[in-house]
Amino acid sequence: MYLCFDVGNTDIYGGVCRDGESVLEFRVGQHRHPSGDELGVFLLQILKARGVDPQDLTAVAVASVVPDSNRPIERACREYLGREPLFLRAGVRTGLKIRTKNPAEVGADRIANAMAAMHRFPGRDRIVVDMGTATTFCAIDREDAYLGGIIAAGLGLSMEALARNTAKLPYVDLNQPERLLGKTTTESMQSGLYLAHLGLLREAVRGLCEEAFAGREPVVIGTGGHARLFQNAGVFTEYVPGLVLYGLCQAVELNA
Repeated sequence: MYLCFDVGNTDIYGGVCRDGESVLEFRVGQHRHPSGDELGVFLLQILKARGVDPQDLTAVAVASVVPDSNRPIERACREYLGREPLFLRAGVRTGLKIRTKNPAEVGADRIANAMAAMHRFPGRDRIVVDMGTATTFCAIDREDAYLGGIIAAGLGLSMEALARNTAKLPYVDLNQPERLLGKTTTESMQSGLYLAHLGLLREAVRGLCEEAFAGREPVVIGTGGHARLFQNAGVFTEYVPGLVLYGLCQAVELNA
C-alpha cells in the first residue's frame, strides 16, 4: 500500500492506495502549517482509525506546492512511519514529455494529475481541470506530451476577494444555486460565483480543444475540491475526485 499526499495552499489532501484504488482519504488544514510531530501523530491516528497498519505501507509519495511544508512532512514520514517519502520534482520519472518553456516550474500536483490522466485514459487527448485554491487546466495529448495549461483564481479565492474588498458583501457557502436570479445578497453572490466559473470552464475547454488539439475532442477530467459542484454541468467527461493520488501511485511504481 502507498501513502500519498497532495500538499496545497489550503489543506493537505492525502490517502492510502492499494492496487491502484483508494483505501482511505483525508484532509488536514494548512492554515497554521502543522509541525512534523503534529502530522506524525495525526497520521498514526487516522491510519489506526481506518484499520490500516502503518507497517503495511510500502512507500510514501508527495506532490507539494508549499515548500515550507516539505520538511515537516518528511520528518513525520521518517520518524513516525519509518518511510522516506518520494517528492514529485524535477528528476523523478513521470513518463510525460513536458513541452513547456521551463519544465521545472510546472507544479507537482499538475504533473501528478497528468500522470493519472495518462494512465487512466491511454491514447487519448486529455484536459485535466483541477478546482482547488486555484482552478487549473492542463492539456496532455494522445502521445503523452504535457503541452501547458491555464491557471485562474479558484472559487474560494474569488469569494474571499469579494468579501474582503467590499463593505457589505459577506462570506458565503459555495454551492450550485437552485436558480440564477438571486433573491438575497448571499444567493446573488453564490449565483455569480458559480456562473463566472462555469463560463470559465466552458470557454477554457473550448479554446484548448482548438489550440492544443486542433479541434479534436479530448476527454475532460474534473478533479479537486470544488469540481463536484460542476460534475453535472456538461463540462466534464469524467469526474475523478482522487486523481492526484492515482498519479502519485504511478510515480511510486515508475521510480521503485
